[in-house]
Amino acid sequence: MKKYSLLISFLTLIFLTISCSDVYHFSIEKPKKAILNESVTVKLIEENDKPIDKVKFFLNGKEISSKGNTALIQTDSLGVGKHALVALAFFNGKTKKENSFIEVFANSKPTIYTYKIINTYPHDRNAYTQGLEYYNGFLYETTGQKGQSTLRKVAIETGEVLKKISLNKKYFGEGMTIVDTKIIWLTWQGKKGFIYNLDTFEQEGEFAYNQSSKGWGITHSETKLMKSDGSNKIWFLDPVTMEEKGAIQVYTNDRSVNYLNELELVNGKIYANKWQKNTIAIINPKNGIVEGLGDLRGLEKEMAKTQKLVPDDEVLNGIAYDAVNDRLFVTGKRWSKLFEIKLIKQ
Repeated sequence: MKKYSLLISFLTLIFLTISCSDVYHFSIEKPKKAILNESVTVKLIEENDKPIDKVKFFLNGKEISSKGNTALIQTDSLGVGKHALVALAFFNGKTKKENSFIEVFANSKPTIYTYKIINTYPHDRNAYTQGLEYYNGFLYETTGQKGQSTLRKVAIETGEVLKKISLNKKYFGEGMTIVDTKIIWLTWQGKKGFIYNLDTFEQEGEFAYNQSSKGWGITHSETKLMKSDGSNKIWFLDPVTMEEKGAIQVYTNDRSVNYLNELELVNGKIYANKWQKNTIAIINPKNGIVEGLGDLRGLEKEMAKTQKLVPDDEVLNGIAYDAVNDRLFVTGKRWSKLFEIKLIKQ
C-alpha cells in the first residue's frame, strides 16, 4: 500500500510539473507616466521567460505596429488622458489578452490667472445657476433643482428676468447654449436634452445622450457642440443629429481635472467651471490640455460681504462671453451678484 502511495505522489508531482510548465503569466511593462509628444515603449513580458510566438498591440482598439514583444507609441497624436492598451500573445497554439493603459499628461504647466472686477450687476438670489450665455445684448440663463429648473432671458444691467419658462418637474435642469435660433438645454440625470426656440421659448425637440450618462455644461463652436458630464471628459456632439462623436480628456501636467461643469467657448478655448471650486480651467479643445487656471476664490470673499453662501453648494458657476465687446461675465449658484471680470496673468 505504501508503494502505491509513493507512486501516486510521484505521478502527481510529474503531472503538476507538466501542468505548471504550460501556464503562462503575462504583464505589460510601461512607464507610470507619459508626457505628451514623447515616445513611449511598451513591452509584453512572460514572467518565467517562456517562449512567445507572436505579439500584437492595440491602442484604443486599433492595432499599432510592433517588433517582437515591443511597441513604440507616439503620444503626440493621442492627446492627454488614459488610453486603453491591449497586448495579444500567441503561444503554443493559444492566445491570451493582457489589458492595461497609457496615461498621458500635458507637457507644460497651466498659466495662472487672477482677475480684476470691471463691473458688478444684480443677479437673482434664487437662481441656482447652471448655464449662462450672452446673446445680442442679453443674458440667457438656466437654473437647476427638480421643480425649480427654469430657462430665462435676463437684462444684464438690472438683473430683471424678462422671460422665463419652467422645466418639467421630473427633470433637474443643467447647462445651456444658443446655436443660431435654438436654445439647447441639458438635464442632469434625465439622459436627455431639450431644444427650444430662441424667441418664443417653445420646445421644438429633444435628444438622448448616447454615450455619456449625465448632462452638466454645454457650449459650441461653429462646427460642433461641446458637452461636459461631470467627469474629466468633454464630449463633441454633431449640431444636427446631436449624436456624441467623440471626447477629449482634460489634464494638466500632473493630474486629471474632474468635475467639469458649466462651459463657455472664449477665443477658441473652452472655459470650464470646476464644480465646488471657485476656479475656471482654460482648456485647449484639440488635445484636452489645461493651458490656464483662473483663480476666482476672491469672488467668494466679495460675495461674503453681503451674503452668506452655503459651503460646497452656492459656488461659482456660470460663464458668459460677449465676443464683440470682449466682456467676460461670471456668477454663482444663488449669488446675488453678476461680475464682469478681466483675467490677469500672474
